[in-house]
Amino acid sequence: MNQWEVLEIFKREGAVEKGHFLLSSGLHSDTYIQCAKVLQYPHLAESLADELAKGFHKENIDVVLSPALGGIIIGYMVAMAMGKRMLYTERAGDKLLLRRGQSFAKGERGLLVEDVITTGGSVEELLELATGNGAVVCGVAALIERGEARDFGVAKKVLLRIDAITWKAEDCPLCKEETALKAPGSRRSS
Repeated sequence: MNQWEVLEIFKREGAVEKGHFLLSSGLHSDTYIQCAKVLQYPHLAESLADELAKGFHKENIDVVLSPALGGIIIGYMVAMAMGKRMLYTERAGDKLLLRRGQSFAKGERGLLVEDVITTGGSVEELLELATGNGAVVCGVAALIERGEARDFGVAKKVLLRIDAITWKAEDCPLCKEETALKAPGSRRSS
């Protein structure tokens, strides 16, 4: 599956939205990718997860780790495609935590799976959490990466790169035009 096929899936399901959006990162953008519109269909989630899993078949992954809320479905599906267990984090205040009895075994080899990478902040938090709990992070997988490619110091597979523009709130031309701001991300209600 190439990036154009992935983009076609997202467009067909109405997951690529135009407007004025407040992203989970705090940045503003004129483009929003609502992965939930695609992942609500198990057959599409399975196809995308299979494609992500293929990129890590030689890494001897033991466990998949994803952030709540956006990364849970795709993380679970990647874990299923790999036949591995899956952990997920929950945000408590500004911090991602493992809760509900979830933990790593020392030395477990982990794959971090995210739906969308924008600034890379959540992935960095996952890396810190995993390594701080004794895991060895072998890779990062994501459905979409917005903007520039980020290097996390491990193997990375992204199905679709989007060159969507982002701005800090104070620099946002859509704010200056008083275009209504939507906040569809998982860290905010919409």
